[in-house]
Amino acid sequence: MTEDRRAELAEALAGLRARIDAACVAAGRAPGEVRLLPVTKTFPADDIALLAELGMTEFGENRDQEARAKAEELSALAPRLHMIGNVQRNKARSVARWAAVVQTVDSPRLAEAFAKAVAAAREAGERDGPLEVLLQASIDGDPARGGSPLPELTALADQVARSEQLILRGVMTVAPRSWEPERAFAALAEAVAKLLVDHPNGVEISAGMSQDLEAAIAHGSTLVRVGTSLLGGRRLASQ
Repeated sequence: MTEDRRAELAEALAGLRARIDAACVAAGRAPGEVRLLPVTKTFPADDIALLAELGMTEFGENRDQEARAKAEELSALAPRLHMIGNVQRNKARSVARWAAVVQTVDSPRLAEAFAKAVAAAREAGERDGPLEVLLQASIDGDPARGGSPLPELTALADQVARSEQLILRGVMTVAPRSWEPERAFAALAEAVAKLLVDHPNGVEISAGMSQDLEAAIAHGSTLVRVGTSLLGGRRLASQ
C-alpha cells in the first residue's frame, strides 16, 4: 500500500510541477522562481514522509493540534511546516513550538503575540531562532475572511521588521471568490510593489491554489499552495 501511495503521489507531483513550469513559461518567468507547497492538512504524517522522499521539504498545515502531532511524529525528518490557517492570539505560543513559517499574520496584535510567543519558546528551549512570517493580505477588505486590508500592509510590515523574534518574508493571500483571479492577484502585486520599497527582503508571495495558480504565477507568485490536486481525497482516520 505504501508503494502504491508513493507512486500515486509521484504521478500527481510530476503533473503539478509540469503545470507550474508551463505557467512560468507563459508568464515569461523561470520555473525555478515558483515553489510548490503541499497542503497536508487532514492528511497523515506518512504522506509527508513520502513527499519528502520525493524531494519536498516544506508543507502547509492549518490546525495547531494536528500539525503539532505531525511535527512530533516526524521529528527525525524535521520538515519545514508552514501555518497557513488563521491563528488566535492565545494559540501563538503553541504554534511557535512547531512552525517554521506562519503565513497568516494579519494584525498588529497577532504580530505582537507571536513575537512574545517566540521569545518565550526560545527561552524555554522549545525552538531555535526567530519565526519567519508572511503577512496575510485581504484583497477585498472583508474582515470575516481574515487578512490585513491592503492599505495597512506596510505599517504591519514595519512592525514585524522591527521585531527581533520575527523575520518578514513576504505576503500571502487567497483570492476572493467573488473576484476574477487576474484582478485579485494584480491588486496584490501592486500592494507588494509598494511594500518592497521599504522591505526589499519581503519577496515571498504565497498566492495561488489548484484552481487559480496560473493567474497567481502571472502576477508574481513565488509559492503556490496545493492540497487535493496533489494528495487526493484521503483523510486522517479521525476526520
